[in-house]
Amino acid sequence: MRGGMAARGSLFRQCPLLLPQNGEGTAYEGFVSAQGRDFHIRILLPTDSQLKNARIECSWHLKKILHGYRHILKQRLHSCPDLVSFVVELKTILEIALKNTQELHVPWPPEYYSCLVRDLEILGWNKVVYVDTGLTTVKLKAEDSRGRQHLITLKLNAKYPTEPPDCIVDFPAQFAISWMPQDSLVDIHNQFLAALESLKEFWDTMDEIDGKTWVLEPENPARCATSRRIAIGSNVSVNIEVDPRHPKMLPECYFLGADHVVNPLRTKLNNNMHLWDPEISLLQNLKDLLEIDFPSRAVLEKSCAFRILLRTVGSAMPIASMAPRQIKCAMSPDADNLFIRHACMSGYKVFLPADRALMSSLVNVHIVTSH
Repeated sequence: MRGGMAARGSLFRQCPLLLPQNGEGTAYEGFVSAQGRDFHIRILLPTDSQLKNARIECSWHLKKILHGYRHILKQRLHSCPDLVSFVVELKTILEIALKNTQELHVPWPPEYYSCLVRDLEILGWNKVVYVDTGLTTVKLKAEDSRGRQHLITLKLNAKYPTEPPDCIVDFPAQFAISWMPQDSLVDIHNQFLAALESLKEFWDTMDEIDGKTWVLEPENPARCATSRRIAIGSNVSVNIEVDPRHPKMLPECYFLGADHVVNPLRTKLNNNMHLWDPEISLLQNLKDLLEIDFPSRAVLEKSCAFRILLRTVGSAMPIASMAPRQIKCAMSPDADNLFIRHACMSGYKVFLPADRALMSSLVNVHIVTSH
């Protein structure tokens, strides 16, 4: 309780016009101030208070101002440890956005353009992926020692190089550059390369998981993604959260499936935890502790025959009997909005209802397996 009060006190000091809307501390509404102006905002936290899953709502004016900074805000939601830290970051980003918005209406000095073009030539045009027509946004590419391609987006202002550009990267951790007025794009690119090498083990770990297991979620993971939901069998999976700074350490593990399948896995993990070896890969450690071999997508597809049953009011009937094409995709619905997403079996044709009437009759979908 005291911790919650202290957090609210810190938030009040940083943003006195942003007030809690419930006793649980999961909803805040009010105003965030920057450059003498107040902007309406609402922050909704999930019940588990995970900041990365928070929902931010704001006025159309604030949304327009922050439009070019959405990626940075999303990154901060994932990296900030608490709401107070995020609000501090939000105010900083808003200050920058307002300053850049104001500067759009002021002619930029010729020295800015000549300096930027000179820096691009020194860096090498082979490292440049994109430059916008206003010469205010630049995208650079780099390759890490494993041959992976990465991009960094630079948002420059009229005071460059006295002031550094804002940097947007697809990293699982915060990327902050050190900058002096005499620095250039070469210095940013070198710091970018150094950061890539510091995250090499993390991406090695995630690439091994992606290449040697069946990753159910996320379907197309970004380089910043630190979690994976991995299939263990046709009805059980494990969700892991990997620390990007210590990718070979034991990750957070959450098993999903029926109790009679999941409980033995939990027991093995707890009993064998002392066997974790940071000298070998995370995936191999998980195999050793759980005493399993994670099946590949191809193995699971061959071992189980999947079919979908469509349950309508008063009856249950196979989708295949209603659709002209063969169904080989196991899916699960969201009961609230009837949005169908993959649960597994990617690579086969997805069943799409022939019309909206069929969609409206959907209640739920069962996955039936036979061996």
